[in-house]
Amino acid sequence: MSKMNVLVYSGPGTTKFCVEQCLNTFKLLLYPFYSVSTASEKMLKDQPWESKTAVLVIPGGADLPICKLFKGEINDRIKRFVNKGGKFIGICSGGYYSSSRCEFEVGNKEMEVSGSRDLGFFPGICRGSVVKGFQYGTEKGTAATRIKVNSKLLPDAPEYVHLYTNGGGVFVDAQKYTNVDILATYDDEIDVKDETEGVKASSVLCSVGRGKALLFGTHPEFDPHLLNEDSDVPKFASILKTLRSTNKERIEFLRAAVKTLGLEVNEKEYERPILTPLYLCSVYPNSAVQLVEKMESVIGYQIENIMDVGSEKFEVLKSLSIPSTTHKINQDPELAIKQLVLCQHELPPKEYTPFFDLHAFKTNLIEAYKETNQNLTESSIGNTFIYGEVLTSTSVLMYSNFNLLQVLPSGFTITGTIQVAGKGRSGNNWVNPKGVLAVSTHHLIPITNSEISPIVFVQYLSAMAFTKAVLNYDIGYNEIPLKIKWPNDIYIMLPSFIGSKTTGDSKQVTHVKVGGILVNTNVVGKDYCLTVGSGLNLSNEAPTTSVNLVIDAMNKYNESIGNNKHLEAIKEEKLLAKYLAIYNEMFEKFKVNGFRPFLQDYYSMWFHSNQIVTLDGDKHAQICGITPDWGLLMAKDLKTGEMYQLQPDGNSFDMFNGLIFQKR
Repeated sequence: MSKMNVLVYSGPGTTKFCVEQCLNTFKLLLYPFYSVSTASEKMLKDQPWESKTAVLVIPGGADLPICKLFKGEINDRIKRFVNKGGKFIGICSGGYYSSSRCEFEVGNKEMEVSGSRDLGFFPGICRGSVVKGFQYGTEKGTAATRIKVNSKLLPDAPEYVHLYTNGGGVFVDAQKYTNVDILATYDDEIDVKDETEGVKASSVLCSVGRGKALLFGTHPEFDPHLLNEDSDVPKFASILKTLRSTNKERIEFLRAAVKTLGLEVNEKEYERPILTPLYLCSVYPNSAVQLVEKMESVIGYQIENIMDVGSEKFEVLKSLSIPSTTHKINQDPELAIKQLVLCQHELPPKEYTPFFDLHAFKTNLIEAYKETNQNLTESSIGNTFIYGEVLTSTSVLMYSNFNLLQVLPSGFTITGTIQVAGKGRSGNNWVNPKGVLAVSTHHLIPITNSEISPIVFVQYLSAMAFTKAVLNYDIGYNEIPLKIKWPNDIYIMLPSFIGSKTTGDSKQVTHVKVGGILVNTNVVGKDYCLTVGSGLNLSNEAPTTSVNLVIDAMNKYNESIGNNKHLEAIKEEKLLAKYLAIYNEMFEKFKVNGFRPFLQDYYSMWFHSNQIVTLDGDKHAQICGITPDWGLLMAKDLKTGEMYQLQPDGNSFDMFNGLIFQKR
């Protein structure tokens, strides 16, 4: 199983904007093959991040705080990670930090930073600034630097590219080191001295043990469309014009450079997905209309049809029209005004939502409620819903907008095809590709009910409902090897293991994560207000696998042994409808009876019956269930018989690892 995490360091020594640019660009280049997220200095020090990480990135900022924080243990771990085959990217100050010596603004008493550096991936000096005038936090020293690309090493990249440069360095005498390949050089004159035979290297690829380090003096990750003109720096307008007009070449250069690390890249995308309208619909036609009327009454409009719903603003449209994007390319999608289209009399036609058939979803939802012997009412989960082809996050659209939360009906649902700011544990976010079924639901539980129905179990219910929806999709789907990893992650057997058997005591990675649940809680009046975000890899090929890929592997195996069993690929519209109906049935029962009635069902779906785990490095314990009050994992020490209760985020159970190892 390949390593799928790309970690962008985001602690002291970086700037928020540099981190955001890294996240945006690397998500564009690397999805759906890798999960790009941030990493704090605490995580790099305390968590077992190396085993599932493909690349560690140190973005721009200032390297002195990193020197202080990383000295010793973190530097040692990074060096071991790269020497053992890991990949590393250092950008601007990250390039200085990753060289054997940093020489920045030498002779400038106010700005000078110089000295040896511990990582030493580039064995020489990184010297800057290559452009005079650098000042922290301003664009005064910025340039659109012309870079000459090494076409022999990067044949797919353009010959020249213009890159944002502000405080960056040159890799001095790079040509003399045998472990260094020069990927690009400064074509413009630079304001610091390279050595006599120096070639003004702006980007280098360094071989370090079995790994590689890709270092930049410039900022190839900077998307110029996310930069704004600076009235204090008149020349910056022309710099932006140059950078924006050559942005495609920038992406092509960075894509080619990243491929030298051996990474899989997205070969097609040049721009991040742009938000599309949010269609507000309901099975009961009046439900959507009544919600907008309540929003108008309680929240009201700021200007014309613009409504402030909390952290975001909606432009409310009351008639279907030709779809349009809802923000400009240089806008932050989380700050852009979202178009909310009220579908009063009919659902949008298929050409408006080409990746999700709303008519099929409505039909399947009605049928799914009938199959579970429920009446689909105006307060049922899924009756009132929003669909957006490209949206920020199904969850964030609800839980971050407190004004909206106060008027949403219980059971309100949001789903979308592409999330450009999907949210995960520890605040991580990502761009999810087509093929991931993402859905969030809204629920109210009286605070007084918390003893009967502890809200911690809502995540368990959602994971169970999604698993049931797949296994009960139709006849034969119960054979899909889908399981729940405590507390709420959904795992599936890798396609390569379908029909095979593992023997002996060797550990093998047999299952990978394809789904997960994240619950956000607010208090509104006397109720807990829950936003339950759920996601399942249904048909995407990366970064791990998907349910439909496993179904395809099952079909091929059955055919190979002469079995005529054949399962059709699961359709999003039908699966989502089944999930919502099953979840509604379970949730209503949970509000009255708590989680105890679901315990045996949960155990039948999970990985951990009698599983042996290692705690605190040397204690071996057997999993024996969860506590019925707070859902903590119970484990019995094999030697002493002592019982342990484990937290979901405890390192002792290696929740970060993300994989299940089964011994057979």
